[in-house]
Amino acid sequence: MNSRERVLAAINHEQPDIVPVDMSATPSSGISAIAYSNLLKYIDHSDLPVKIYDVVQQLAQPDQIIIDRFGIDVLDIGRSFNILPTDWYPIIMANGAGALYPKWFHPVLQSDGSYLTFDEDGKRVLSRMPIGATFFDQTYFPYVDGYPSDYSNLDAEMGRIMWARHVHSPWDHAGEPDFWLKLRENAICMRKTTDKALLIVCGCNLFEWGTFLRRMDNFLMDLMCDQSNVEKLLDELLIRHLATLEKVCKSVGDIVDIIRFGDDLGMTSGPFMAPEIYRQLFKPRHKILCDYVKSHSKMHTFIHSCGSISLLMPDLIEAGIEIFNPVQTNAFRMDPVFLKKEFGNDCTFWGGGIETAGMLNAGTQEKIRAQVLERMEVFSKGGGFVFNTVHNILPDVPPQNIVTMFDAVKEFNGR
Repeated sequence: MNSRERVLAAINHEQPDIVPVDMSATPSSGISAIAYSNLLKYIDHSDLPVKIYDVVQQLAQPDQIIIDRFGIDVLDIGRSFNILPTDWYPIIMANGAGALYPKWFHPVLQSDGSYLTFDEDGKRVLSRMPIGATFFDQTYFPYVDGYPSDYSNLDAEMGRIMWARHVHSPWDHAGEPDFWLKLRENAICMRKTTDKALLIVCGCNLFEWGTFLRRMDNFLMDLMCDQSNVEKLLDELLIRHLATLEKVCKSVGDIVDIIRFGDDLGMTSGPFMAPEIYRQLFKPRHKILCDYVKSHSKMHTFIHSCGSISLLMPDLIEAGIEIFNPVQTNAFRMDPVFLKKEFGNDCTFWGGGIETAGMLNAGTQEKIRAQVLERMEVFSKGGGFVFNTVHNILPDVPPQNIVTMFDAVKEFNGR
C-alpha cells in the first residue's frame, strides 16, 4: 500500500499493511517550533528551516525531508502555500533559537518582553504572548458584555479573533481574489506529486466560536441560562460555515481525502456540557455540516476535540463524524481499551498513540517505547487508527524522545 491507500484503509476499517502515521497534517497533531528546532539539531539537520506556520500555537511546518524520514502518511494542503523564501522573515524564539514567521505576521515587542497584536486602528489588543511563553493568548472578546441585537457586525468581529486574524495556511491567503482557483491548482499538483493522503483544515467550530466571542465563562453559563441567544448565534455561524464548505467542496472536494473540523467539547473531567445540551444545541448543526460534506464531496469528516468526550461520541458519530482527534487518553472515560471496544467499529482514532504530557516529555526511552507499542496494539486491530501523539508535541519534549517514539512505531509496523 502507498500512504494514501493506507490512511483510507484505516478510515474504512480495513486492516492496512502497516499503521499509518501523522505529524503536522493538522494544527492539533503537530509539533512545537521549539521542539522541532531541537529535533533538527539532534538528527543533524540544522540546515533545514523552522517555519512557524501556525503563529498562535507556534507550530512548525516540517520539511519534506523530515516527513519522509519518519514515514508520515498524510499532508495538509496548506503547506503548498508560502513556498518562497520571500514569504518568510527571521525571528528569535523564546528559547533563543532562530525560526521564520510568515511575512504577514508582525507582533509588537513590548518593554516587558511580551508580544502583542493589534487591530488595524492600533487600539484593540487582540492577543498576547508573555515573555518566555510559547503561544499567544486571546485577549479580545467582542461579545463579552452581551449578545448584539443583530449580527451585521459578526463577520468583522470574527475577523478580530486571533484564531481568524492570525490563521495558518492556506487560510492566510483566503482574501486573495484567486484563492479558490489557487487552492484547487495546488491540491491537484500535490495529488500528482505525492502518494500521501491529503487533508484540509476547515474549522467550522460552533461551541468554540461561542467561547471566542463571548468568553468561556459567559458562554458556558449561556448554554444553561440563555439558550435562545445561543441558538441565534449558532445559526449565524452555521450560515457562514456552510458558505465556506460550499467553496471548499467545489474547489477540492474531489481531490482531498479528509476535512478537519474543530470544536473542543471536553475537559479532563468530562464534557463541557451535558449530553442533552449537546443534542439540543450542537448535534443538529454538526449533522448539517457533515451531511453537506458527504453530499458534495468525497472527503471524510474529522473532528478535533480535546478532553473527555466519550459521553458525546455516540451523538457525534450519529451526526456524521468519522474521525476523532487527539484522543486524550488521560481524561475521564477515555481509556484506550474502553474506546476501542465501545467505538472502534464506528470511528477512526487519530491520536492517542502516546501521552504528550507526562510520558513523551518526561518518560524514559523504555517507557516511551512500551506505551507506543501498547497503544498501537490496542488501537490498530481492524483498522480505524492513525498513529499520532495526544495533541501537539510540546516545546519541552526532548528530541531523543521523539526519535524513540518513531522508532517504536517502526518496530511495531515491522512485525
